[in-house]
Amino acid sequence: MPKSKERCREIREEMRNTILRKSLLYFARNGFAGTKISDLSRNIRIAQGTIYVYFESKEDLFKEILRIADYKEELRQVRVLSRLPLSARVKLGKLSERVLERLKNDEMFAAKIALNTQIMLEGSGDCSALDTSYQSEIFSLTAKIIEQGQREGTAVEGSPMKLADYYWGVVYLYALKSLFTTHYEMISADDLERTVLK
Repeated sequence: MPKSKERCREIREEMRNTILRKSLLYFARNGFAGTKISDLSRNIRIAQGTIYVYFESKEDLFKEILRIADYKEELRQVRVLSRLPLSARVKLGKLSERVLERLKNDEMFAAKIALNTQIMLEGSGDCSALDTSYQSEIFSLTAKIIEQGQREGTAVEGSPMKLADYYWGVVYLYALKSLFTTHYEMISADDLERTVLK
C-alpha cells in the first residue's frame, strides 16, 4: 500500500531534522571551515546525495543549523536575571546552576555552546557576518553582572568582559567534554562561579 502524501511529508521532515541534529554536533566539533560535506556524510552516516536533496550547499545547511542553534531563550533568561534586584553572587549562582544543568542533560544545548564558540573563534567569511548573539549579548550581560559584583566587592578585579570570556570559556570546555568524552567529572556551580567571584 503506497504511503499517503502526509506520511511522505512526515518522513521527509524526519530526515531533514535528523540531518540537522547530527550536523549540528559535527559542526560543533569541527567548525565551519573544518567541515567538508563528504566527511560530514561519512560521520553522520547519511549519504552525501541525501544531504544535497535537503540542502543546496554546506553554507545552506550551516545557515539552517545556526537558525536552530540560536540563543533567544537563553538570552531572554539572562536579560531577566541581569535586571533582577539580586546580588551579583546570587545572579551568577543561578546562571551557573542553569547552564551546568543544561550541559549535563541536554546534548543539543552543549552543541549550541560549542558551535557558537567555534563561530566566534573562526571569525571566517559567512560565519562572522551571521548574527551570533552568543559572542556579544550573553558576554556583555554576563560582564554587566560581573561589574555589579565588582561594585559589591564579591567579584574579582579586572576587565568584566575578559572575565565573562573566561567564564564562558570554561562553559565551552565542559560543553566539549559532555559532547565528545565519555568519562569526565562535571564541575559544580560553585566551581564555575569561582572563575569570576572572590
